[in-house]
Amino acid sequence: MEAVIKAEKLSKRFGDFIATNAVSFEVYPGEIFGFLGANGAGKTTAMRMLCGLSRPSSGSASIAGFDVYTQTEQIKKHIGYMSQKFSLYEDLTVVENIRLFGGIYGLSKEDVRVKTQGLLEHLKMEDQKNKLVGALPLGWKQKLAFSVAVFHKPRIVFLDEPTGGVDPITRRQFWDLIYEASQQGITVFVTTHYMDEAEYCNRVSIMVDGVIEALDTPAKLKSQYDAVSMEDVFFKLARKAKRGAD
Repeated sequence: MEAVIKAEKLSKRFGDFIATNAVSFEVYPGEIFGFLGANGAGKTTAMRMLCGLSRPSSGSASIAGFDVYTQTEQIKKHIGYMSQKFSLYEDLTVVENIRLFGGIYGLSKEDVRVKTQGLLEHLKMEDQKNKLVGALPLGWKQKLAFSVAVFHKPRIVFLDEPTGGVDPITRRQFWDLIYEASQQGITVFVTTHYMDEAEYCNRVSIMVDGVIEALDTPAKLKSQYDAVSMEDVFFKLARKAKRGAD
């Protein structure tokens, strides 16, 4: 199976500081890939390079077959992105946000109209469609933001700590949406601070001080590190960190 994300010795320097140091990995179609690391480990820097938002200092990477150095605009057309900090415009209504991002993703007005109705029905948000997003509970915002991020059926969706601050029930519902996307062939690349969510991933990588210290399935990582949970695995590796948070 051809990988949709390929990184080979990918690095990013800021002066003398090496934020991401020669990381190499591959991610495959429909895979839910957890990208973990403590604050300052380099995972956000790596994600920004993969999304075409930051130029690498060295190494190589391709996203959906496009080069991160020379084809960043093509990359942006084939991915979705969602973060905890910003995904939707809170001073626009639910339906206005959907239509706005549908247009940004290049969908026709008719496609946007049809898909908007389907999305509202799927999320059971028909009664909320004219509400300002800023007035919605956080859990609703996050589920809507994810649905908007995959509205154009991208090859890959990048999720940067998407469930921060929401309650456990809403987090579980959010992961149901992730599973749906994966079953439709969308690759999910997700960072999270919740180690129970790492258990939901097909494979997990853990970064420490800019390098990938471990990469495998949750079951194999727990076996390798003689741990009962992914939280135990994470703490065993994170203790090796020498540099602090960003």
